[in-house]
Amino acid sequence: MNSDVLRWLQAQLGPDTDPNDLTARYERLHSAKAVALELLHERMAALVAEPLKVTVNGVATIDNSANVAALERRAAQLIDETAPDDPPATRHDVLTTIPLFARLRR
Repeated sequence: MNSDVLRWLQAQLGPDTDPNDLTARYERLHSAKAVALELLHERMAALVAEPLKVTVNGVATIDNSANVAALERRAAQLIDETAPDDPPATRHDVLTTIPLFARLRR
């Protein structure tokens, strides 16, 4: 994984994300988007594994449902973004010439 991909991943996932973990995942998945999506899904799973909302009457309320929704939105946005290791997009508006030859008649 090159430094551009590492910087992009840290920009998507936060600067505190372990670069060694990112590198190991990239070597396994071979795609920056796949690494980012895997980490986002792990973060969502960790939040959902615990109660999303806990209230201690008159003391405190902890609500993680907005965090789950934010991670889901981020994962959806990531699919449409361009990662540094994405292959170049194919263009459909390119003009191409094809030589035509007359067929032999019988």
